Amino acid sequence: MKYIFLFVTTFVFAQQTQYVDFKSVSGQLTINDSNKTISGRIDYHFDVLKPIDTIRIDGKNMEFTNVQIDGKDVVFVNTGKELQILNKFQAGNNHLTFNYNVKPKQALYFVDIENNEVQIWTQGQGRYTSNWFPSFDDVNEKVIFNLGISYKKDYQVVSNGVLKSKTENNDQIHWQYQMENPMSSYLLVLSVGKYDKRVFTSKSKIPLEYYLENKDTARFEPTYRYSKRIFDFLEKEIGVKYPWKIFRQIPVRDFLYAGMENTTTTLFTTRYVVDDVAFIDRNYTNVDAHELAHHWFGDLITAESSTHHWLQEGFATYYALLAERDIFGDDYFYAKLYDTAQQIKFASRTDAIPVLNAKASSLTFYEKGAWTLFVLHESIGDKAFKKAVKSYLNKYAFKNVNTQNFFDEIKKVSDFDLVQFQKTWLESTAFDTPTANALLSKNKAIKVRLEVDKLKKTPLREKIDFLKQTLDSDVHYSVKEAVISQLQTEKYEDKKELLLKALHQNNLQVRQTLAGTLSVIPEDFRMEYETLLDDKSYQTQEIALFYLWKNFPNHRTEYLNKSKNWIGFNDYNLRTLWLSLALSTPDYSSNPEELIKELAAFSTTKYEATTRQNALEKLIAFKFINDDVLTNLVNATTHHMWQFSKFGRDTIRILLKNPEMLASFNRILPNLNPDEQFQLNRLLKEL
Repeated sequence: MKYIFLFVTTFVFAQQTQYVDFKSVSGQLTINDSNKTISGRIDYHFDVLKPIDTIRIDGKNMEFTNVQIDGKDVVFVNTGKELQILNKFQAGNNHLTFNYNVKPKQALYFVDIENNEVQIWTQGQGRYTSNWFPSFDDVNEKVIFNLGISYKKDYQVVSNGVLKSKTENNDQIHWQYQMENPMSSYLLVLSVGKYDKRVFTSKSKIPLEYYLENKDTARFEPTYRYSKRIFDFLEKEIGVKYPWKIFRQIPVRDFLYAGMENTTTTLFTTRYVVDDVAFIDRNYTNVDAHELAHHWFGDLITAESSTHHWLQEGFATYYALLAERDIFGDDYFYAKLYDTAQQIKFASRTDAIPVLNAKASSLTFYEKGAWTLFVLHESIGDKAFKKAVKSYLNKYAFKNVNTQNFFDEIKKVSDFDLVQFQKTWLESTAFDTPTANALLSKNKAIKVRLEVDKLKKTPLREKIDFLKQTLDSDVHYSVKEAVISQLQTEKYEDKKELLLKALHQNNLQVRQTLAGTLSVIPEDFRMEYETLLDDKSYQTQEIALFYLWKNFPNHRTEYLNKSKNWIGFNDYNLRTLWLSLALSTPDYSSNPEELIKELAAFSTTKYEATTRQNALEKLIAFKFINDDVLTNLVNATTHHMWQFSKFGRDTIRILLKNPEMLASFNRILPNLNPDEQFQLNRLLKEL
């Protein structure tokens, strides 16, 4: 085999997709979780459209062997970022095979969990699938992917498409998946874990597979409460049949985002695995609908570049809102639009990047993109909008699109002024408030909300009757929350009657808003406020417990006794808070060392990053710091979740300003693993 380390190409400025069209790939993969590597045999079929002498496949830090075209060895270059195949390619069909091996630095993650078990999952968007599978970072190269994966037989292994076979071989099973249509590489998925699976069928006969870890099976109904309904709604609303053969949803630990729309298989964070109580505060409904909508807008048709990213995120955000409207009603739908309008208006004061720009913010791509579609939908009418969307999806199915492609379909059904519309909504950073308010005002609750907001600077005595009337009405809870928020800076004596009205509302959201806005609780309101401890909301309970403990030292034992068995969300928010408060209450515990040990345990690698950060924040804030806590904090800096690793670095920087903490970090340094030592040394060198 020859290895040539030089750069040869006959084209510089043109994309490879103009010369080569990769049709399909089969990958037979083996995972080694002990050294966190993946290897396999890759089999690509591609057409050469024009003569070319170098073909590229993206592959980061990979080893390649046995590279052959049509069964014959070829000269290739491994740049560390690409596999470059050097040959005088002529127009026609080709068959490329090779072996590869890689220890991915990102995009494929091994998460160790209790009992020596592991979860393995991928995240291609923004991280590039080419870190773990030789593929294409260019979204315009769409390929039919068929993966086979061998792994331990007591695990579920999932990839894109239909499961064609399972073959047992000693202690392993080979799972063979097959796709029928092409997709961009960032949508390739691999998920391995121990799960319980339940199967349903959509109205259109699509199999719907819902996964949960075995320990979470009791949470199945609230987690997936509206999943099948959302699927059936979106198929009907979009007007185009779900374009794939199966749909799966799998929660994974320490996921980087809320969810990801891998074709046929959405992965989502375990944060949304909830029981009936947690459902009120952090249910999966919106993320569920958003990622499913992407299976049309993103997976079926894909924006040709980041400039047109709103065609994916704006559409997914808007159709998720429509799904929520179907479930929760018009008032909820308009309230969410109103809230995002306020966010966009506030951001537009400093954000100078419009929707049609590759560097636009997530708020712009997602929320302003959704607003753009809402305004267009309302402007041209439901029938015309749906007809255009259906035509757009059918015309560009399994292809790449830009904004003009979508607008061309709008032009066929309406003479709406798209030139001015594009300038206003896609090219300007300003928010068209008059148009937005006119559309929002079609909803009666928003009319009241606008009146409430106009009174923000009005003295309380001049608006109190209107606020009372609003709280006494049956208007949507979001309007009542706005009333409560206006009272935050008012004197207690002046607003007490309104607070009582709000507290006596039979609405968890309104009561939660009150809990969060009344950090100083007068004695004559204590017993009323204490009723919040009984609300069926872990978030409300967390807020109320902390503020009551802080405001009424003489009642701390009472509050701690009441809440001593609380757990809360699956990140243990109530348990970690209770431990912190119990340790901070003199003479409450006869064995504080056990409580510190339990709280510190939540900061270890046994738990997910959100739980660990929650525990570390409390340990540090309440000054329960020992060598184990500092070691767990340093370990956070090595975590794959950037938010958690950043928290670790920022917290250590603050602690290092204290000479005693500096000495403690230097003391634990020799006992850290190499990755931890590297990260801590970097921080120490900043001093």
